[in-house]
This record gives sequence, structure tokens and C-alpha cells, in this order.
Amino acid sequence: LIKRLVSYVVYLITIVWFLRHIGFDISVLLGAAGVLTVAFGFASQTSASNLISGLFLMGEQPFVVGDIIRVDGTTGEVLSIDLMSVRLRTFDNLQVRIPNETMLKSNVTTLTKFPIRRVDMKIGVAYKEDLERVREVCVDVADRNPLCLIEPRPLFIFLGYGDSAQEFQFSVWCARENYLELLNGMHLQVKAVFDREGIEIPYPHVTVVTGDGREPQPVHTVAPGP
Repeated sequence: LIKRLVSYVVYLITIVWFLRHIGFDISVLLGAAGVLTVAFGFASQTSASNLISGLFLMGEQPFVVGDIIRVDGTTGEVLSIDLMSVRLRTFDNLQVRIPNETMLKSNVTTLTKFPIRRVDMKIGVAYKEDLERVREVCVDVADRNPLCLIEPRPLFIFLGYGDSAQEFQFSVWCARENYLELLNGMHLQVKAVFDREGIEIPYPHVTVVTGDGREPQPVHTVAPGP
């Protein structure tokens, strides 16, 4: 950015010096430039807004080139921070240009700001399962995984009674660069251990009750047709 600004200033000084050297009246040029500047200012309000927003972004530095950020559902690596826009490269190798004004008005999440991250898993188990035993099994899986950090300790948070399951969140911490590997690995390991320990992850159940629900449902045998 500094190189661009310096080059623009050098070009402008060179043009002015050349015009004066050939005898051109600079005052006429300055007067015309003043009129054009006013007209250009009205026509480029959006560009001016992006320019000012870009200066705020550079001063505040919520992220830098190379960071992974999420903006309005778009996640990618920051390729450049220019005066008018920010360019991202998504994980499927697409370039996305986001105007600086949008960046300043939107919620921007910097995924690589801190050295550690938390992996959250939303899990449901059958109502017949003992939640304390389920918690112990999950913690044991985390303790055996070399990517899980010892501190902070894993979290077991009960979320509520769902339609078909007792729902809870199990969270573990890892180094930032191991996030995706641990996210996949923990889900596979928890499922494998649940299968081995006989812990049921239920699918939705629907119970149909007729009448007042207190009497057995009558069953009638119908003779088969001809």
C-alpha cells in the first residue's frame, strides 16, 4: 500500500513538473481539477466510504494477511487488505472480494487469532443410558487422544431432554492447527466407543396412542378375501 501511494505521488509530481517545463499554466489545470474533484466526489460516495473503512481496518487490525476469517457465511484466508476491499481465498480455492464498508459493518470472526481452539460435539443418547457413565466414557476418549489438550479440561454440558434423546455437548481443546483433524477424529472415536460399550445413540421415535391411552388397543382379525 505504501509503495502504491509513493508511486502515485511520484507520478503526479513528474506530470506537474513536465507541464511547467513546457510552459503550461498550472493554475488553469488546478481550477479544472477543483471542478472535477467536486463532481467526482458526488459520483464516488461508495468508493469514499470503502476508502475510509479501509483506513479503519488497517488501523484497528482485527486480522492480518494470512489469517482465516468468516464474514457473512464466507470463510477463507486473507490474501490482501487494500484501500477499497479485502480479498479472501476460500477452502475450495475461490477468490472472494468483500468491500471494506461491508467488512466494517459485518460481524467478522477471526479463526486464527488465538493459538488454541475448542471442538464442540453435540451428542444425544437414549433415555435408558446413565449420563454419568456416558460422561466418563467421553472424558476417557479425550484423555486417550494425543491431540486433546490437558488444560483446559474437557467440558460436559447437559443441553436438555429432546424428543428421543438426552442431549449434551462435549467439548475438548486443541492447538489451532489440529482443529479439523481432531474434529473428525473425536466424532469417529466417540461413535466407536459407544458401540463397544453398548451406549445407544437413538433415532427419532414416534408413539401413536388412540382413545384415552389407558385401555389396551383392540386387535381385530380380518378374514382374507377370496
